[in-house]
Amino acid sequence: MTVRVGVIGAGWIGQEHIRRLTDVVTGAQVTAVTDIDAGRAATAAARVGARVLPDGAALVASDAVDAVLVTSWGPTHAEHVLNAIAAGKPVFCEKPLATTAEDCLRITEAEAAHGRRLVQVGFMRRYDRGYRQLKQVIDAGRIGAPLVVHCAHRNPTVPETYTSDMAALDTAVHEIDVLRWLLDDEIVSTQVVTPRSTSKRFPHLKDPQIMLFETEQGVRVDLEVFVNCQYGYDIQCEAVGEEGLVRLPDPAAAGVRTAGSHSTEVLTDWTGRFQDAFDTEFREWIAGVAAGEEPTGPSAWDGYAATAITAATVEALHSGQVVATALKPRPAFYDTE
Repeated sequence: MTVRVGVIGAGWIGQEHIRRLTDVVTGAQVTAVTDIDAGRAATAAARVGARVLPDGAALVASDAVDAVLVTSWGPTHAEHVLNAIAAGKPVFCEKPLATTAEDCLRITEAEAAHGRRLVQVGFMRRYDRGYRQLKQVIDAGRIGAPLVVHCAHRNPTVPETYTSDMAALDTAVHEIDVLRWLLDDEIVSTQVVTPRSTSKRFPHLKDPQIMLFETEQGVRVDLEVFVNCQYGYDIQCEAVGEEGLVRLPDPAAAGVRTAGSHSTEVLTDWTGRFQDAFDTEFREWIAGVAAGEEPTGPSAWDGYAATAITAATVEALHSGQVVATALKPRPAFYDTE
């Protein structure tokens, strides 16, 4: 079966996923595209022989669309995902699932009322080979009970439009999701410490930030978010347990010995670092849709948790206090993930 995918949002990430579904993933065909910019939608659609539809509602309702991919502006996500659920169509939504916890909960309630999982959220780190190796080690008990996790998320630089709040909302959100998955544990509190800021930042930005999380089982997590580190795109994660530790491997790179030094390349952007994870994410999603199965990736509930925890982290940044995440109890509908 070929899964006919309609794409809502033809910006950079939308176009990248259209390319991926067309050139990399088997069993998928992009049949419809819509975007607030009609010209951009037409350009993206023409490249793959898809039709252009006037808006997200028309795309979801189209008989030419079996599954929906949402890559539009974040505040529009909830509307499109809810429309897809109402139509009974599988929907892959890039993060965030919605920009407010309340809208995320509306989505989880609609999906539970439908009675079957339809929603997957685009947290691609769960599909990265290194993170999957970490998960296998932790789940197998090879390091004993996890006690502490150390993380770093570093970018060489960010544009002037990047704000201090985005360190949580756009950057740390990936660690927040993957940590919940790695530990099979919930984050219950968050705190942000701001050390001396780098001179390489724009004046309005607090950078770096140290985010401190506590989980329900008492694991402590420290996350360094440093988005003007200059030297490259660097993702680190180390879990320390009662009987050992496990560390996320660096991306494979050739070691070069020359002129009295030994060096390896450091990647400079997130697309190169997680390209394979994106490909795996969409291969598995399309395969599941084609088989008529419920998605096994990050759920609407995971999307809600990420949005609620990042909002609490922004509050912690501005208040200087430890802030409880105050998550709602997880519905039984999501207990079989």
